Amino acid sequence: MPSLFDGASARIEAALEHIEISQDVAQRLAQPDAALKVSVPLRHDDGRLTVFSGYRVRYDSTLGPAKGGIRFHPDVNADEVSTLAFWMTMKCAVMGLPFGGGKGGVAVDPKQLSPAELERLSRAYIDQIADFIGPDSDIPAPDVNTNPRVMGWMADQYRIIARAHTPAVITGKPVEMGGSLGRTTATGDGAFHVLSTMMQRWERDAEGTTVAVQGFGNAGQRFAKLAADAGYKVVAVSDSSGGLYNADGLDVDAVTRIKNEQGSVSEAEGEALSNADLVTLDVDVLAPAALESVITADNADEVAAGVIVEIANGPIASEADRTLIDNGVVVLPDILANAGGVTVSYFEWVQNRQAWYWDADTVAERLESRMVDATRAVADRAEEDDVDLRTAAYMRALEKIEKATAATGTSEFFGRR
Repeated sequence: MPSLFDGASARIEAALEHIEISQDVAQRLAQPDAALKVSVPLRHDDGRLTVFSGYRVRYDSTLGPAKGGIRFHPDVNADEVSTLAFWMTMKCAVMGLPFGGGKGGVAVDPKQLSPAELERLSRAYIDQIADFIGPDSDIPAPDVNTNPRVMGWMADQYRIIARAHTPAVITGKPVEMGGSLGRTTATGDGAFHVLSTMMQRWERDAEGTTVAVQGFGNAGQRFAKLAADAGYKVVAVSDSSGGLYNADGLDVDAVTRIKNEQGSVSEAEGEALSNADLVTLDVDVLAPAALESVITADNADEVAAGVIVEIANGPIASEADRTLIDNGVVVLPDILANAGGVTVSYFEWVQNRQAWYWDADTVAERLESRMVDATRAVADRAEEDDVDLRTAAYMRALEKIEKATAATGTSEFFGRR
């Protein structure tokens, strides 16, 4: 079975069948610019010491400083972080953001830590990578199992190390520390804008369109809320504990409240449903919003949804792409569909550097404008070249990196592909 990174790289090869880029771009994108592995020591509340593995990868900086989240999860490893940084490179390029791609994480189960232990771990991680990040080189943000509070601790630790107030070093911070309004809902908002734009293009109505959301964290909750409010029928949701199904539509507000109060959607009213069954549910729109590779070669042929909105990073393994295309499933790819988070992180970075902060309506309007424009551009490219939306998105991203590289003159030195 190919590694996660090998699978991600296969998407570049699919795009290169339709475009030409310089050999130096292809070579540079074959591996990260820089990868760091560190030991992150944590002194527990009871006095024990545990040392966790931490990572930070800067994949490519052709378009600007690296940008990407930090996740706390037991399965974090070098291959995963490199792949996520690669996807961030493509995501920033397809959105036209002045960033390259980065990613980081610690191999830890944060649910086993007390709040004080979580803070010490967050600060210890920054202690180890402080020389690797910076507002002009690599700007972290929240990801799986991290949030504004964690980003606040990290930003404060960087301030202590640098002996300077540097809010632009980390995005996704609490608003009180220079975070942007709209950042916590941005990923779900962006995914919904992408779906809405395509539904208008297809001349399809939201009313009665059935939706299943696999992964009911921050982004999944927001997407489900927006979908329900717009008239979509959200019939199923799930989290790590299992799922719920109601053919008549779930009360999304009630499920969200119970999830956030009790920690599980399984405590809400509805028919019990496994995550595996949700992925193959007969719905119009499937929105995987959890972790990577929930749809693989093993279950791709069982997917019954007509449209998949990739809110998570890499929820579809590359070896499943061909099966889904052959079965007529339209995939709104992650490097477009979940780009709302990094887009508002860009807004936050801009606001931090200017010390000029925008109101919520301004953030929302600018996010919608960027998401709609990027979606239309990818859809137009897909139609022009008769390719699927994922391939079109990668073509757009690669061409942006190619143009930036060509502007330096290095492509003439290395020769053309």
